[in-house]
Amino acid sequence: MSIASMIKGLVAVAALLLLGAPLAVDAQLAAKMPRIGLLSLNSQESSRSTVDAFRKGLRERGWVDGQNIAIDVRYADGMVDRLPTFAAELIRLKVDVIVTTSSATTQAARDATRTIPIVMAVSADALGEGFVTSLAHPTGNITGLTFLTGPEIAGKQLELLKAVAPAASRIAVLANPTNRAHASLTRELQVAARTFGVQLQVVDARSPDQVNAAFAAMTKGRAEALVVLTDAMFFGQRRGIVDLSAASRLPAMYHQREFVDAGGLISYGASIPDMSHRAAAQVDKILKGAKPGDIPVERPTQFELIINLKTAKALGITVPQSVILRADQVIE
Repeated sequence: MSIASMIKGLVAVAALLLLGAPLAVDAQLAAKMPRIGLLSLNSQESSRSTVDAFRKGLRERGWVDGQNIAIDVRYADGMVDRLPTFAAELIRLKVDVIVTTSSATTQAARDATRTIPIVMAVSADALGEGFVTSLAHPTGNITGLTFLTGPEIAGKQLELLKAVAPAASRIAVLANPTNRAHASLTRELQVAARTFGVQLQVVDARSPDQVNAAFAAMTKGRAEALVVLTDAMFFGQRRGIVDLSAASRLPAMYHQREFVDAGGLISYGASIPDMSHRAAAQVDKILKGAKPGDIPVERPTQFELIINLKTAKALGITVPQSVILRADQVIE
């Protein structure tokens, strides 16, 4: 082989090495890119505001999906029995963190792993449901945010509902028996009901296909108003629940403003998108080396009172000025 041929061969090899180097670096970066698994009980459409708020929180901290982080989302479309399978899928993907958006998804993730960090973007009652032993020092692999400061919020909701529907003496409560927070919320409502001299009718719906039957039971029980307890499945079915409330002529109190945006009468509670946005900060800490057990579980810092006067008019209700003045937003 001539010297010229050898030189040409060496140049060719060097060129191949140079071309391959970026590919090798890209492969290493892809292998090191953190993965987040996000588990939602509801559909992609009904979860959009929650997921978007979480992604926004990550971007504000320098994490961009597809650039320096990978986000794998699983939507259960309201079917709780799908959650264990989806949780197992996320674990097989070797995610670094699992983000949950309801008590049901947290339970599924917890059942699937006690080692991978779990961040509750939304949970009903993290302490009462047994996900953590302490809000200040969770100690295990779960941290995040919890929706309730305590079951006493249910009493406040009943007080506000009675203020806008004072004639209602029979009030239905839409509950999900699979939601472990609902037992304490219902007990609190029973205490408040005695104070206001009203009778409660607790009606259960554990899946989307039971919601219609629940409203039929309310009609049979001659309910005059309604409290919808906070629940991820109810949140996913909010438009249908609002429509059924209107068809049943029931003034209804909800926990999330999204129900009122969909045409519901009144809501009092914390903002789910805000909690999801704040969850990104906890994920950021974990990706930077913090242990979930060392990150305190956060609680809502403010509650919103939202009133839909168009719905009130349709129901023939005059909302007292004293309640309107307390509202954070009035939809007219």
